[in-house]
Amino acid sequence: MPSRTLASILSAAALGSDEVTSDLLEDFGPATGPQWRFISDGVMGGISGGQVTIHEVEGHPVLHLTGTVSTAHNGGFIQARRDLPAGLPGDAKGLTVTVRGNGEDYHVLLKSARGTRPWHNYKMLFPTRPDWADITLPLSGFVPSRDELPATIAPEDVTGIGLAGYGHDFTAELEVARIAID
Repeated sequence: MPSRTLASILSAAALGSDEVTSDLLEDFGPATGPQWRFISDGVMGGISGGQVTIHEVEGHPVLHLTGTVSTAHNGGFIQARRDLPAGLPGDAKGLTVTVRGNGEDYHVLLKSARGTRPWHNYKMLFPTRPDWADITLPLSGFVPSRDELPATIAPEDVTGIGLAGYGHDFTAELEVARIAID
């Protein structure tokens, strides 16, 4: 199967909806791209390292998360994170991320207003491959990180989103072109 270009994926998404702008959570453009920040397990003594940058691919801004995930010293994550103070629309059913990567699995992490600690979140694993792909992530599939969190996350309780390399030793190479609300 021939690989799809980023432009063809983004064009197909635009043609599939009359209200693409209202469904778009993140396009990594000048208005929101700078709000993404890098965090690693160094905040808790780990030795994972990396960076998050925004660069252009085929004329579109893309988030690029790179680094080394190490489980040494009780660590094991790198993350690009952004606050979402307005939450998600109450009728949101999930997210679609347009991604490519190095074949590793990554996580989308959703912070919740109900979480009382920085590490409280809801997470969902997604695969990557070298070609661009749309990955649909239903909110019902996100798993709470702690038992004290409700079993499912309500869209309006989302206070932040993260894209993470997590849980085992590997080299991270993840590009994300957009995040849409389903």
